[in-house]
Amino acid sequence: MTELTARAVLLDMDGTLVNSDAVVERCWRRWAVGVGLDPEVVLGVVHGRQGHESMALLLPERSMEENLADNAEMLVQETNDTEGVVPVPGAAALLAALNGLPHALVTSANVPLMRTRMSASGLPLPDVLVTAESVSASKPHPEGFLKGAAELGFSPQECVVFEDAPAGIAAAHAAGMRVVGVGPRAATGPLTPAVTVRDLEQVLLTADADTGLLRLAFRH
Repeated sequence: MTELTARAVLLDMDGTLVNSDAVVERCWRRWAVGVGLDPEVVLGVVHGRQGHESMALLLPERSMEENLADNAEMLVQETNDTEGVVPVPGAAALLAALNGLPHALVTSANVPLMRTRMSASGLPLPDVLVTAESVSASKPHPEGFLKGAAELGFSPQECVVFEDAPAGIAAAHAAGMRVVGVGPRAATGPLTPAVTVRDLEQVLLTADADTGLLRLAFRH
């Protein structure tokens, strides 16, 4: 059984704790058709990033003002659509195991979307939250993960990140953190996580009562 140790855990939301793929695909396919892009190409870019950053990559000739306006509309659509939003298997158990231990949610979603999806999935919110409003740069920039670690009071080397998307995995690597890749998207990028799991049911977390050290074991 593979094992990692850490002082704190940083968790992505979409694709890691919450399966929101159905909503993401509906909204981004609609946007892709509207701007004349191949939906499959678009879906290969958007996971893990803030929407306006994805739009800038896909339509580099467009102004950021247009991207921000489209993203604002996209966020409203995504927040109002919870059909098919479900917890990733094992998410509730992992969050329960982390209760009272150092952990943070680090997501590219804004606060309304984060609250909607976590609520729709029946998952509790950690005390420490890093959202789109908290940062000046989207994943794959490491700012969000570095901010999460700082708010918890730990160095990057003491943290383990759970991520599903190549952009998020790149952000964690850039922050100097070890990564647990969650689900099939985690294996599609150029960077390899320290461990990859099918879902969170493969994760067993325990804490040393004396030292506070977190032990993450992975069933295969």
